[in-house]
Amino acid sequence: MRESEFEFIRNLVYERSRINLSPDKRELVSARLGKRLRAMKLHSVGEYCRLLKSPDSEGELANLIDVISTNHTFFFRETSHFDFLRTTVVPEMKARAAKERWSRLLVWSAACSSGEEPYSIAITLAEALTGWPWQVQATDISHRVLEKARLGIYRDETVDRLPKMTVQTHFQRGFGPQDGNYRVKAALRSQVMFRHLNLLEGEPPFNELFHVIFCRNVMIYFDRPTQEELVNKLARRLVPGGYLFVGHAESLTGIHHHLQTVKPAIYRRPATHPL
Repeated sequence: MRESEFEFIRNLVYERSRINLSPDKRELVSARLGKRLRAMKLHSVGEYCRLLKSPDSEGELANLIDVISTNHTFFFRETSHFDFLRTTVVPEMKARAAKERWSRLLVWSAACSSGEEPYSIAITLAEALTGWPWQVQATDISHRVLEKARLGIYRDETVDRLPKMTVQTHFQRGFGPQDGNYRVKAALRSQVMFRHLNLLEGEPPFNELFHVIFCRNVMIYFDRPTQEELVNKLARRLVPGGYLFVGHAESLTGIHHHLQTVKPAIYRRPATHPL
């Protein structure tokens, strides 16, 4: 891939998704574009760039963002967050529910990838929260991973990491053509709403504020101005006293915001700050 081609792809991806592809990502980008070249039966990155410049390129632009987005995840990744959700957030929010007139607990998985994170949240809430309705909203910029997430089907090597009781309670084992697969049970799937969303395009389309937002391992792909824009946009979607979880490799240091630090990778909207 030529330098000019990389710069074109890099600028296009930034414009559409705000993902900041640094120069050291050139080989990674080249490898991932190989998938699209094979799918489109193209022979060079130059041909692909010309396709992206054509008037009918909108559909392929979505495919480009899909292959560039990093979607590595697994169930209960960074387990301390789910422990904190279960032991601290759920009891606190349930105790406040009547006074605040909250009809249900709302959690947003803002970059849900192939679904392991929102289903991990749902499992945690199903086991920790009784007597108060809850729902998980899950969004991602990639149509491809959202299709997988909605199905809720995972290979046995992915599910085998979980405790046996969790698997028995929340998953169905496949047989015949589905041997080696597990599917999240319908009761749990019905509690997770998936939709396509670019986090940097306008305000999120939700009518209610969230008690918890998970936006983990996303900001590491953005430059500092974009990180600040995103953090403050997410903060505005939290109820007073609501929590924002980011990845353990991420930090809000150097970003202007009004959130309070609770512990590493966990922040909280002040109860009285208007944001």
